[in-house]
Amino acid sequence: MNRSFSNKILIGLLFVSVSLFSQTKSDLQKKKKKLLNEIEYTNSLLSETQKSKKTTVDLLVKLDKKITSREELIVTINEEIRLLEIQIEENKETIQSLEKDLQELKDEYAKMLYYTYKNRSSYTRLMFVFSSNTFNEAYKRMKYMRQYTSYRRNQAELIIKTKSTISKKIDDLNVQREQKQRLLKSKELEKNYLAHEKSEKVDVISDLKKKETELKREIKRKQRNAEKTQKAIEELIRAEILAARKRSNNKTSGFPLTPEAKKLSESFAFNKGKLPWPVEQGIIAEKYGSHPHPAFKNVTINNHGINISTTKGALARAIFDGTVSKVLIIPGEGKSVMIRHGEYFSIYQYMSEVFVKAGDKVTTKQELGVLINDVENAKTDLHFELWKGLNTLNPEYWIFVK
Repeated sequence: MNRSFSNKILIGLLFVSVSLFSQTKSDLQKKKKKLLNEIEYTNSLLSETQKSKKTTVDLLVKLDKKITSREELIVTINEEIRLLEIQIEENKETIQSLEKDLQELKDEYAKMLYYTYKNRSSYTRLMFVFSSNTFNEAYKRMKYMRQYTSYRRNQAELIIKTKSTISKKIDDLNVQREQKQRLLKSKELEKNYLAHEKSEKVDVISDLKKKETELKREIKRKQRNAEKTQKAIEELIRAEILAARKRSNNKTSGFPLTPEAKKLSESFAFNKGKLPWPVEQGIIAEKYGSHPHPAFKNVTINNHGINISTTKGALARAIFDGTVSKVLIIPGEGKSVMIRHGEYFSIYQYMSEVFVKAGDKVTTKQELGVLINDVENAKTDLHFELWKGLNTLNPEYWIFVK
């Protein structure tokens, strides 16, 4: 393989490598931007919560969320630094290789110039052709001389291109080193923020433990209310199933569906993981299922859905097309809306005002009502549940993770 072809391959591979690196770097930058937005939004929620001047579990949850996002951000910055270090090393090796090739090209070109200088007269070139024994040999010699001239020109062009490539790679290297320094500074800054937030978390937990008895009483009260609501929802869904069986004269188990409801149900299932959030913006303050309390590890929380913390005045919205099955009023918990999507049900709780009524057809992202603003604790939450028949589902698997 000649050197010209070899250099073209090397330069081509460089562009492929840069393209792949840029793609990965772009993904990391998007992730970093998302995390920074999350931290900024959580900060705004924390500022609102801190207005109450009370140390609450909600304050701890939001602080915990910010710490998690911050830790993930540091991991992302580390990954960016690692990729830059790989690219810097690749660039160093490429520059060394190109400089070696450039020197060899220069040496070859110098030899050609010397040869050309030694055989510079037209008479010598003509004699080289005319001294051929046959016409065919003379033709081959003339062709060789033209190819030699073309090769020399190509070598000169390749030297210029190689110099230009080296110069560009050196510029890239300097830019990458500057980027790395900026990322290292950013990482140190985030680590300082994280240390401060973790210290703040320790203080919040300490304050909460001072009123552990009172808080545990409140936790038990909420769990009792949640179980009552759970049973009420179960009864409503069971009534829907029985009514559907009666309409279809189907006495077997399961949920009889009309062709229209079956199509809607299949469409809902097809969109698993892509459904919109039940609020425009928010953070998951409490996850689905059984898990330890954030402050009291000996206390277990059992959540049939998820709690989303959002901003004051936020609206609940439908996650998919469907029909309002019921509007409930739960003492101490405000109003709730239950929407049927074939054999699936979505439930939206903690509303002070509702815009829909039973029997209404709703569409994806349609506003359902205004969420309660808890003035005492300076927070606004939505409790959101998903059911398939009489079984609860983890909403995090169904809504789109931004």
